[in-house]
Amino acid sequence: MPDRREDPPFLKACRREPTEVTPIWLMRQAGRYMADYRELRSKVSFLELCKTPDLATEVTVTAAERLGVDAAILFADILLILEPLGLDLEFAKGEGPVIHNPVVEPIDVDRIRPMADAGALSYVTEAVAQIRAALPPSVPLIGFAGAPFTLACYAIEGGGSRHYDRAKAFMYRDPAAWDVLMGRLTDATALYLNAQAEAGAQALQLFDSWVGTLSPRDYKRFVQPHMRRLFAALPADVPAIHFGTGTATLLEAQRDAGGSVIGLDWRVELDEAWDRLGPGVGVQGNLDPVVLLSTREEIERQARLVLQQAAGRPGHIFNLGHGILPQTPVDHVRALVDFVHEWRG
Repeated sequence: MPDRREDPPFLKACRREPTEVTPIWLMRQAGRYMADYRELRSKVSFLELCKTPDLATEVTVTAAERLGVDAAILFADILLILEPLGLDLEFAKGEGPVIHNPVVEPIDVDRIRPMADAGALSYVTEAVAQIRAALPPSVPLIGFAGAPFTLACYAIEGGGSRHYDRAKAFMYRDPAAWDVLMGRLTDATALYLNAQAEAGAQALQLFDSWVGTLSPRDYKRFVQPHMRRLFAALPADVPAIHFGTGTATLLEAQRDAGGSVIGLDWRVELDEAWDRLGPGVGVQGNLDPVVLLSTREEIERQARLVLQQAAGRPGHIFNLGHGILPQTPVDHVRALVDFVHEWRG
């Protein structure tokens, strides 16, 4: 068994071990708010950037170094996995992701091809290996994937949605077809995340960005069994972060589904949420990303409130409640990172 006493703070916090500083990383810490990223994107498409390991490595490592965060997260997209499953994915300018052959009827589930391995996503695992080699040992690398429910929503809606009415209607109308779809997405995601871990990812995050649209009853019926199976299929020695938005009513059900750390959005009080979750999991979060558009004084005030709610309990990883917004000043992000590192309560 490896000696973990000298592990970086982020990995210790994932295991709910004491750390000298509160570790911090930020969702979308490599993105449009950085001039270097915008310059690169002016030359290549988003999919090209995702599918070119050298470029994915460059933006991942540059962001981690510039911000001084305690972990880097792989630059990729949650929808990349849909292509080898048989869905025609495009990132249309000004529209976001578009799936040209969505799952409309139950019979369309048969078009979702089971994945035998993660070979079709080798460009992602190559990027993981390159990023891990480029980062210093003190900065762990987080791999990630979209959770099956969120992937199913995109597959059925054909893109983003406000109410996910098509996806939910499909779920209610034909639960058996829904379970087959979720099963195939679960199997593929497990293969994908295990491949990332084998390539060098030291933690894994599941993004269930749209699961907050469900009631607790529906979550337990239509999502929780698949998430339990997914988390059970991940490497036991690699911490798993379970993140969703709009999940104030689902926290206990998410905890029971799996994950060593539960990611919180900004719509809950961190201390109250952690009390509900209990001491058996760490928590990640949960500053409102919009706070970074305010003043440095307000950023520090709001960050202080989050840190005070965590109260120094082992297992807190500071993060936003969702991703950094494109219009965020870089110096505000860096100021947040510095403040969290300097905080001693």
